[in-house]
Amino acid sequence: MDAHKELDTRGLNCPLPILKAKKALAEMESGQLLKVVATDPGSMRDFQAFARQTGNELVEQSSAGDEFVHVLKRR
Repeated sequence: MDAHKELDTRGLNCPLPILKAKKALAEMESGQLLKVVATDPGSMRDFQAFARQTGNELVEQSSAGDEFVHVLKRR
């Protein structure tokens, strides 16, 4: 999946990955994809809640080793 923008939030803990994602999404156009790579295990549920609260679509979530990848579609 090709994202329009990618954020590296490795090493950052809640709420920083969410705050950085919120800022990035604000600069994007509707329908564009944002990929966020995080190392905070709590980011899985954090991004699910963020998507529900903001109306942005959580298109994909995956984990590989100690990294968690979240793909959001801008509303």
